[in-house]
Amino acid sequence: MKLYVGNLSWQSTEADLTDLFAAHGTVDSASIITDRNTGRSKGFGFVEMNDNSEAEAAIKALDDTEFGGRNIKVNEARPREDRPRRPRW
Repeated sequence: MKLYVGNLSWQSTEADLTDLFAAHGTVDSASIITDRNTGRSKGFGFVEMNDNSEAEAAIKALDDTEFGGRNIKVNEARPREDRPRRPRW
C-alpha cells in the first residue's frame, strides 16, 4: 500500500521517513518529493509498505502526530490525476 505523508518539515529526509514508519512494519520504499528546479522539498512524500494491515496501523498511529516540529498528515495515496501540462516559456 502506498501512503501519502504531508506537511513534512523541509529538513525531513527519506531515511527519517523510513525510520518513522519502520516502527509499524516493513517499509519497502520512502521518497520525498522535491522541486525539480531548486531541489528543495515540496513538504510531502510517499511511503510504500507491502503489508496492508501494517500500513493501516501506521496511518492510525501517525496521522496528525508531531514529526520534525510539524503535525504530519498520513493517509492512503490516491492515484495521480492527469492534468494538462503548462507550457515552459
